[in-house]
Amino acid sequence: MPLSRALLAIALVSLLPLQWFGMLAFGGDAGHVAHAVSAGLAIFGAAFLLSWAAEAGQVDIPQALALAFLALVAVLPEYAVDLYFAYTAGSQPEYAPFATANMTGANRLLIGLGWPAVVVALWIARREKSISLDRGEMLELTCLAIATLYALFVAWKGSLGLVDALLLLVLFVYYLVSAARSGHQEVELEGVPGALAEGLSTAGRRSAVIGLFLLAGATILSAAEPFAESLLGIGRQFGVEEFLLVQWLAPLASESPEFIVAIIFAMTGKAGAGLRALLSSKVNQWTLLVGMLPVAYSLGGGGANPLRFDARQVEEVFLTAAQSLFALVVLANFKFNLAEAAMLAVLFMAQLFSTDPEHRTWFSWAYVAAAGLLLAWSPAHREGMADILAQRRRDGGEQGRA
Repeated sequence: MPLSRALLAIALVSLLPLQWFGMLAFGGDAGHVAHAVSAGLAIFGAAFLLSWAAEAGQVDIPQALALAFLALVAVLPEYAVDLYFAYTAGSQPEYAPFATANMTGANRLLIGLGWPAVVVALWIARREKSISLDRGEMLELTCLAIATLYALFVAWKGSLGLVDALLLLVLFVYYLVSAARSGHQEVELEGVPGALAEGLSTAGRRSAVIGLFLLAGATILSAAEPFAESLLGIGRQFGVEEFLLVQWLAPLASESPEFIVAIIFAMTGKAGAGLRALLSSKVNQWTLLVGMLPVAYSLGGGGANPLRFDARQVEEVFLTAAQSLFALVVLANFKFNLAEAAMLAVLFMAQLFSTDPEHRTWFSWAYVAAAGLLLAWSPAHREGMADILAQRRRDGGEQGRA
């Protein structure tokens, strides 16, 4: 793609975030619907800017770190909304369930719809039915395994405190440092990222990448909370339960950057990078996002007291952790195919239609049982899970491929 066309594409897509800044400046009385549409379009546009910046950024930094940074910026909507609710809960306890609602909804959407979308996109674009993961790149899987097991412990004890925050944030720092130390790989870029990499000087390319990240990050950060509040306003108008709106509608829009980035990767022949970006997002959510909730709660007036869960919140966290456990076991053989994607999607869609506490508990134990059965049935999954937990490469560490 010529550089002029790439710059035109960037300019056109940038109009979506820019119209949101116009809404912020001049549309104060536009109403909940107008604000929700404007913020949603802005987040959608930011997704493309993020994907282009992440790909172009791989020229200068390790791919793992580029994808980790992409995932970190892409999950800013959940951070903004969740930390707002957690901070407010420090002085207004009735806000506490909303922080859990958004966090659990975003996490389950990521696995239930995001992961399957990558395989479906790959099949549509290239008629390939599975994605193979590199055993030498199991950092995300190892961190996800640790975070998932800890999430099960959090659900069992029914609270999030500052000690939990410390442990989860340490895991997040370990993940980022390990990603930064991964080896640099040559990448082949196409489209807008390719034009930026080939048509600009090193300084120009780096400036463009930083600028795109900043614009996209600022857009997502500024649009997330108003978007969620506008949805709540619409819900109150029509008598829809606020917990469900925060749990599903807000994350559905805020997760779109991650979904779109991963789908673009898959349709351009980089399905492994797309799935890895979603894995990185999952690690970020289970570590940094969850770890920051008790910090925000304390700063908001909760002091050193833990953020305690009611019965519904415990069920939601347990269900989310159980889904994560099953998804992790599915990937333990370092492959992900259409059948497994369909299984994750069907289980996710099925539990959406029942908010009965007893049914949700059944779904949670069904995920745990399915994970156990898969480990018992498949030697490849058992060996892979042992390798993930030990961060062990079967090939002796030369190429990292099985």
